[in-house]
Amino acid sequence: MSHDWVERARAASEIYQTVCRTPLSFAPRLSAQMGQQVWLKREDLQPVHSFKIRGAMNALLDLKSRGVDRVCAASAGNHAQGLALGAATLGMQATIFMPVTTPDIKVEAVLRLGARVELRGDGYDDSCSAAMDHAHSSGDTFVHPFDDPAVIAGQATIGLEIADQVDQPPDRVFLPVGGGGLLAGVGAVIKALYPTTRIVAVECSEAPSFSAALQAGKPVRMPPTSGFADGIAVATVGRRTFEIARAIVDEVVHVTPDQICAAVRDVYNECRAVLEPAGAAAIAGMRVLETDHTDQRWIAIASGANVNFDRLGHIVERAELGAAREILFAATIPEKPGAFLQFCRCIGSSYGITEFNYRFESPTQAHVLVGVKAGGDAGGQILQRLECQYQVIDLTGNETAKAHIRHMIGGRPQLGMPERVFRFRFPERPGALLDFLTRLAGRWNISLFHYRNHGSSFGRVLVGFMVDDSDDEAFVKFMTATGYDWVEDTKNPAYGLFSAAYCAPAEISADKLEVV
Repeated sequence: MSHDWVERARAASEIYQTVCRTPLSFAPRLSAQMGQQVWLKREDLQPVHSFKIRGAMNALLDLKSRGVDRVCAASAGNHAQGLALGAATLGMQATIFMPVTTPDIKVEAVLRLGARVELRGDGYDDSCSAAMDHAHSSGDTFVHPFDDPAVIAGQATIGLEIADQVDQPPDRVFLPVGGGGLLAGVGAVIKALYPTTRIVAVECSEAPSFSAALQAGKPVRMPPTSGFADGIAVATVGRRTFEIARAIVDEVVHVTPDQICAAVRDVYNECRAVLEPAGAAAIAGMRVLETDHTDQRWIAIASGANVNFDRLGHIVERAELGAAREILFAATIPEKPGAFLQFCRCIGSSYGITEFNYRFESPTQAHVLVGVKAGGDAGGQILQRLECQYQVIDLTGNETAKAHIRHMIGGRPQLGMPERVFRFRFPERPGALLDFLTRLAGRWNISLFHYRNHGSSFGRVLVGFMVDDSDDEAFVKFMTATGYDWVEDTKNPAYGLFSAAYCAPAEISADKLEVV
């Protein structure tokens, strides 16, 4: 089967009227850091800054040869741009259905390339359903973003280029996986040409649709994700792509959003390119792969660079944590003259403080939330040293602390009834926050609210409600009826130390830490 895809990729040579043969660039900084010979396949240098132009162009050429001149598609952005450029090149008309949550940079790019854009739904599934309905009613031909043989063959041309650019077989090739088109096409070609090369599929930990399919033996639908790495955050891997990929993938690694942020920074430091989160996933995968081998030839696909400027702040904020070079922790210190100075001396003068939040608790004690630029053994040693004198809780892996509490340390109100706190996720689109608040409006008073726009397709909110114990059953029904994904965070130690209205500090301990 793999050799069949080599021939299909060779037959796709006409795509080069629009597609670039991208460089395979040696990465000296990453190589030194990882102890491997690291090479980056720079698909971010394509005309639409993504590998997706390959598959889209090949599919359009196939359709054009059969007399088709009107197409439609559903896409969160990169397939849409590839299809729009390909259609403009070939004189075809394209209508693209995109989620309302699609980053502006991608919507504007598609419009600029001459395609018609229809914004429908909060996610890919909604826009895909709308595109299929449109194809049925209008006669336009639907072009799938990944589960289409012509699209897979177009992506496979990357594998042929790599073969032309290396002087010996690579030891590992790292490929991001969402729907599976890139993984199936490139992986099949590489495996056919270099049977000993290990194919590594890299998934975002928030959207492990390929792993779920491997476990089930077939594609399965995953629950909604945060959409941070939106290019690979799909609910279901493709049927065709899965059958190809399952036969050639040797390893699967999962990377967190923070680790992806660190990889974005790594590539910027290496070659001054700013990748989108999905575009940096393969590089993040190299960071987390555990191996005893050194000085191997590793290749990673830098698959895209269509990132909203609004997201860069969040990426920068999380990069140090993702690279395990920063720790975030809370500590309780005495409220007395000189205590603050003594605490800082205990941390030491050799490490940079990335943030310091102080909150008066009582006449005898205070809480501090601290970020220190130290990771690995150094970070552990700092925490051990502090634990000898203070009550300390490591919050480095606590999502609520990182996304909310560090930005909202303030008052601890005296309420007349208990406060319960929840994290919500809702689609980030115009009017979404108002819609969210409208659904929450009810008999329970909101006592805490924190929201930050991270430039993602989904917004994240921390909400506190005043709920009497006798209302628990009715409150649970109310929460379910909102229709949003939520997680209760009332016992989260970061909230308890810095923001809780009803939470005695003595009740918060490390064994209650919930990393969710």
